[in-house]
Amino acid sequence: MIDKHRAAESDSQAVHRRAEELDALDAILPFDRRDQLAALLTDDDVATLKHLAQEGMGENTLRALASDLGYLEAWCRLATGAPLPWPAPESLLLKFVAHHLWDPVKRAEDPSHGMPPDVEAGLRAERLLRTPGPHAPGTVRRRLTSWSILTRWRGLTGSFGAPSLKSALRLAVKASSRPRQRKSKKAVTSDVLRKLLEACASDRLVDFRDCALLLTAFASGGRRRSEVVGLRVKDLEDEEPVRADPNDKTSPPLPCLSIRLGRTKTTNVDDDEQVLLIGRPVTALKRWLAEAGINDGPIFRRIDQWGNVDRRPLTPQSVNLILKGRCKQAGLDPALFSAHGLRSGYLTEAANRGIPLPEAMQQSLHKSVTQAASYYNNAERKNGRAARLIV
Repeated sequence: MIDKHRAAESDSQAVHRRAEELDALDAILPFDRRDQLAALLTDDDVATLKHLAQEGMGENTLRALASDLGYLEAWCRLATGAPLPWPAPESLLLKFVAHHLWDPVKRAEDPSHGMPPDVEAGLRAERLLRTPGPHAPGTVRRRLTSWSILTRWRGLTGSFGAPSLKSALRLAVKASSRPRQRKSKKAVTSDVLRKLLEACASDRLVDFRDCALLLTAFASGGRRRSEVVGLRVKDLEDEEPVRADPNDKTSPPLPCLSIRLGRTKTTNVDDDEQVLLIGRPVTALKRWLAEAGINDGPIFRRIDQWGNVDRRPLTPQSVNLILKGRCKQAGLDPALFSAHGLRSGYLTEAANRGIPLPEAMQQSLHKSVTQAASYYNNAERKNGRAARLIV
């Protein structure tokens, strides 16, 4: 009995120590997940994450790695009764695929098919599994990729390229027949954005902020929410005014700002990517900064219930909540929209207005032509004649 008590006390001390070490990553890892991750991860896991942070790995990538590593550790303990082994044997990788990508029809006939009930219950108790059914193939592939990256960073060689794993993954994806879900069911195009901005039409600080945030995120190329909250005053630079119509020298001048983005999801820290803001978004952004008295540091910040502006920036999740809150105020269904709708909406709107894809990609900074073109293809099909042969 004494040995069990000492073991529990030792485990508690280890969790507390890991939580303190994770505090060093507080700018990257969400504070509300620190204690959960400290309980899920091992000492070696925490050391690996700290090493990756010191090596300059991007915040978004590191945040995703930490989240995936916590899930993998929890799943492995529940599925095997042991911590995640390094490197993972091929059999464990195949088990992971079998537990997460399965055939719902087969599951109805055979309850033992797919993830075992006790493993599923354990993950739900840890709030690591929330949706029913098999996982999205993209989520499974991402976690396998994270697993592979972490294996390589430990100086080890895994079996992630094994033919058996590739074959199992391909067949499991086909069997699970789960349709790919868009990050935002609907795009925030200009008509939707107009309604959201109308919901911000008052003289409260929070309305100035949300108006500037929505306009900046959309007009700067559909910036990712992590990029929006990462903006600092020093990243802004006034440019010479530009004409509303570049081909008409008599058209009215519009204010112009350049925004330096630094490291993004698709760029390196050494890249000096810049995008432009022109016209109304510039006016809204400068008004927010003036009204809030912000001269340096984060641009988009938290505002408490009394209207006080915090020094701390918004979190990426806050951007999502703000957009959904404004959707509700505008009479739109919040479930149909997410922050990614600003990104997809920018490209969809560009396609609707006949802006060439390369020109739109200069602003959105998409690296994949295929991904960016998918929004153009959807718009062209709706605007084209092929689906209008019989109307």
